[in-house]
Amino acid sequence: MKISYNWIKQFLKIDWPTEQTSELLTDLGLEVEGLDTYQSVKGGLEGVIVGEVLTCEQHSNADKLKVTTVNIGTGDTLQIVCGAPNVAAGQKVPVATIGTTLYTPEGEAWTIKKGKIRGEESHGMICAEDELGLGKSHDGIMVLPEDTVVGTPCADLFKIENDHVFEIGLTPNRADAMSHFGVARDLKAGLQHKDINIELITPSVSSFYVDSRTLKIDVEVANKELAPRYCGVTISGVKVAESPDWIKHRLKAIGLSPINNIVDITNYVLHELGQPLHAFDANKISGNKIEVKTLEKGTKFTTLDGVERELHEDDLMICDTEKPLCIAGVFGGIDSGVTDGTTNIFLESAYFNPVSVRKTAKRHALNTDASFRFERGIDPNITEYALKRAALLIQDIAGGEITSDASDAYPNKIEDFQVHLTFDKVTKLIGQEIPKETIKSILSSLEIKVNNVTETGLGLTIPAYRNDVQREADVIEEILRVYGYNNIITTTKLNASISNASKFEDYKLQNVVGNQLVSQGFYEIMANSLTNPNYIELSEQLKEEHNITMLNPLSKDLSVLRQSLLFSGLEAVSHNINRRQNNIKFFEFGKTYHNYNGTREEPKHLTLLITGNKTEENWSTPSEKSTFFHLKGNVDAILSRLGISRYRATSVKSDLFSEGIQYSQGKTVLVDFGIVKSKINKHFDISQEVLFANFNWDNIIEVAKRNKIKFTPIPKYPEVRRDFALLLDNNVTFDDINTIARQTEKKLLKNVNLFDVYQGKNLPNGKKSYAVSFTFLDENKTLTDKVIDKIMNKLQSNFENKLSAELR
Repeated sequence: MKISYNWIKQFLKIDWPTEQTSELLTDLGLEVEGLDTYQSVKGGLEGVIVGEVLTCEQHSNADKLKVTTVNIGTGDTLQIVCGAPNVAAGQKVPVATIGTTLYTPEGEAWTIKKGKIRGEESHGMICAEDELGLGKSHDGIMVLPEDTVVGTPCADLFKIENDHVFEIGLTPNRADAMSHFGVARDLKAGLQHKDINIELITPSVSSFYVDSRTLKIDVEVANKELAPRYCGVTISGVKVAESPDWIKHRLKAIGLSPINNIVDITNYVLHELGQPLHAFDANKISGNKIEVKTLEKGTKFTTLDGVERELHEDDLMICDTEKPLCIAGVFGGIDSGVTDGTTNIFLESAYFNPVSVRKTAKRHALNTDASFRFERGIDPNITEYALKRAALLIQDIAGGEITSDASDAYPNKIEDFQVHLTFDKVTKLIGQEIPKETIKSILSSLEIKVNNVTETGLGLTIPAYRNDVQREADVIEEILRVYGYNNIITTTKLNASISNASKFEDYKLQNVVGNQLVSQGFYEIMANSLTNPNYIELSEQLKEEHNITMLNPLSKDLSVLRQSLLFSGLEAVSHNINRRQNNIKFFEFGKTYHNYNGTREEPKHLTLLITGNKTEENWSTPSEKSTFFHLKGNVDAILSRLGISRYRATSVKSDLFSEGIQYSQGKTVLVDFGIVKSKINKHFDISQEVLFANFNWDNIIEVAKRNKIKFTPIPKYPEVRRDFALLLDNNVTFDDINTIARQTEKKLLKNVNLFDVYQGKNLPNGKKSYAVSFTFLDENKTLTDKVIDKIMNKLQSNFENKLSAELR
């Protein structure tokens, strides 16, 4: 939100430096995220001086150029070549001197330099309106009044406005500060706490007067729940034209483009007081009646942006007796707004139900300054005041007469909030005792009324515009932000409690695995749990009926909770690849969400994503592509780190993988991992192979708890390794070899490893060669060749009998 410092100074006669004001606003909870400057003329006309043309003669080498001499009040006379047809001796003109920077209408800067034009020296430039940014005319140079003093800086002559603009990161709860008046009100409270008492000046509406009652427009509010308050007034005989400079400067400073005086005034009051207004062309209101109501579902309505929309039955509409005119609190209609030919207007000021406006705005994907404020909750008691403020500004700037009473449909007044505050609770929450008089002073400065005072606390009335302050804790927060977080003493004593938590707590195991993955070059990601409902079409395992759908989604692409972490992970992979980060190792801890016949489940997962090369390109090491076995190594390392060593490996049955493996214990699935199918990658514009592992984290924790860690001393005796080169059928897996080997020798066999695979030339069809190593160890004595040979003979015999293997 942009806030103009000059605008703030209309409410507070403050002369603080902008940096100091920024600090105070930030301390008050209105965090200043940036500070910009605004100039009504870019560059501020610095270096542009009033000069007098002393002589003007025809250029000897150009018919359309004149050679002039100009006095700019410095004692020296400048020779300037000028191409304007209206330049003449005796004129007072604006002169851009050497080194002056001017700006084109598009904002591009260019600097005045000494030069020669067709052989004649030129030491500056006599300027036209558009060259200075003071207008659009380029018919000739700008001629100033005869009594203008030579040497006067043009910045003083044209009263260039310089302003500072605060960029405030407003939190959603601070609806009261969504205006210059609201920020000034907070600033006054902060200054008062610093013993700087400044009056908060509010624009007067005492001169509001009904000139005649010749244009009455009746108002009927059919849905009082959605429109608790609705005010309106007619103004006749207005002249739609350009706004005066002071209004244009205020709007431009905060990034708004002026349109015409009527629309600009409604925008001005919106940002001044925080009350959205809407001006209707009164001549387009059929039946001289406004009806505030909902319409049938599917009713067509064309908004100001020219888009035809289908209305929802809960959309509150502003209508006349024949047609809808405006989506209440959100957007106007294309046929009811103010145009250049408008002479009579109906001015609306209302308080609409915040929830209703928010749902309507989201439903139609419309986000306007009005809806931004209405959906957060504006001040219901400023409605009529803002209407009169805008009406007086229109009358003053656009002319016309007020031709109706200000109607006010407000059947059920929105009451202020009652809160009881105890001093003990203030001290307990803040951690420091604040004097009672200071508390009362702060509350008073925030317009919170103290109804009664006791030894233990205060009875308070909170104004209705502070809809975020309804509890005792909220009041304490208000006290603290004005008192100053920086003024709370930091204790030198550190209190800590010892947790008697199990080492298998979720967060502990998560930290262990997370640290391990980071040490292996992985980066942790945290993807959005909301996802695109169309992703379920990428896998038959995901069902639409299992989706948990958001009631009020931010967008269609974020309308359901995810059933798989794969797709949000692939979004992150695609995002990085598109930015030339092709070597990726990601991990994520997160939940998936499922609706099984009304029962909602939220299992937790750990996922790994690997793509690209294992290592970055290097002169000394050739690039090695990440493979399935790199992923398998990471999966095995995680299970090993958690003490999970016994599990069964089977081919994974999933349409997510082109190749994959599943680890399980009994019926408990621990992890699925493999190569993501290329058709899924293509959906995310990924052309390179992606490896994915999905750990069922809840199952992992339960299995890890059951495993007992055993410690054994380092063996004193050496290991013995023997190798087999086995000729096998293609359908035999290494797991088959490992299982048979461990069944054959359970005591001395410590490790079985596959270190080479060969298929192709010199082998029979349907055969492959595995080179397998076997490691043996006796922890009590040195193994002999006789013992090893006996075991190897048994292994050979079992491989031949059970796998039809042959030794090569």
